[in-house]
Amino acid sequence: MPLPSSSSAAAVAAGPAASPLAARSRGRLLRARSGHAAVRCQRVDPVRLRAVNGSPPCVPLSDRSPWTPATMPIFGDANIRKDDTRLRIFSGTANPSLAQEIASYMGLELGKVNIKRFADGEIYVQLQESVRGCNVFLVQPSCPPANENLMELLIMIDACRRASAKNITAVIPYFGYARADRKSQGRESIAAKLVANMITEAGANRVLVCDLHSSQAMGYFDIPVDHVYGQPVILDYLASKTISSNDLVVVSPDVGGVARARAFAKKLSDAPLAIVDKRRHGHNVAEVMNLIGDVRGKVAVMMDDMIDTAGTIAKGAELLHQEGAREVYACCTHAVFSPPAIERLSSGLFQEVIITNTIPLKEEKNFPQLTILSVANLLGETIWRVHDDCSVGHAPYSTLDID
Repeated sequence: MPLPSSSSAAAVAAGPAASPLAARSRGRLLRARSGHAAVRCQRVDPVRLRAVNGSPPCVPLSDRSPWTPATMPIFGDANIRKDDTRLRIFSGTANPSLAQEIASYMGLELGKVNIKRFADGEIYVQLQESVRGCNVFLVQPSCPPANENLMELLIMIDACRRASAKNITAVIPYFGYARADRKSQGRESIAAKLVANMITEAGANRVLVCDLHSSQAMGYFDIPVDHVYGQPVILDYLASKTISSNDLVVVSPDVGGVARARAFAKKLSDAPLAIVDKRRHGHNVAEVMNLIGDVRGKVAVMMDDMIDTAGTIAKGAELLHQEGAREVYACCTHAVFSPPAIERLSSGLFQEVIITNTIPLKEEKNFPQLTILSVANLLGETIWRVHDDCSVGHAPYSTLDID
């Protein structure tokens, strides 16, 4: 199309009520008349992929050697990872020690955040560094005080969303309200679904959880959920102990945990399985009735996802001793330890109580038989894979083959 004449260009320039669009057109016209070249964007050529040894072209993968829980090397190149400014990890006040371990494993530093509580109990959160365009991971279990820590997580998610974070992942090592996952009686709430809705509405794009009380709770979220299991950390520890596989028996403390215990026994040298049958008369109250399976002369390993008041597992241990078990080990991922759990666990019923650090344990709750294992490497590895858009199904922590 030919350019307008100088008279028409002057008429356009002289228009007193010219619109912004007309002004922009006038500017382009005058620059063209004055001989200035228009600036053009250069097209970047796509990555050229070469075939190797006649094989079809493929995107090269990073050179990462397989790892085992015993060695636990740093995932990837630590120098490159430290310069990766698109990944930020922040910790709430619920479990800062675990968050620091995760950051140390990943070769990163925790992000700076100001969290405080006003005199009336309200929570204030301010990020002390920019997260614009970043993948943000917020480490905050909803452990006791559950409502306090849950509200803090929601406010942290909202702060990141309003700070223009690209993706927000709520890393919840212990998901509170997970036991309220169905209606066992009429007119009950399903609090697990409510909490899932609150996390989603706050602005989280993804959730990373460890050992949900029931796996179907993942369906309560309308966003992607990465579910990892903490039991393999306990498996590695038990494998390091000098216990003959012929002497082992894995015990489920209740019928609801049979699938978990069966998968655990399968990984533990395909040990036999026993089940404690109990009758629950109320919340946090359990009564053991009988034992299904043989434990006489064996080392019994009781496996559960959490220990709250320890009523179920303590009464189960009493029954196992009555049935002739030589030693009893108690294992769980989440140590809630509500009173009187410490008194029950330290009463001499257990040879050892093995837990993980998904929930922080106060100094006064320690006792001689207690062993605490860390899930920091497990969560750190999963965070890297989520950040790199890789599969989180990394052996051996991807699944316990629970069905």
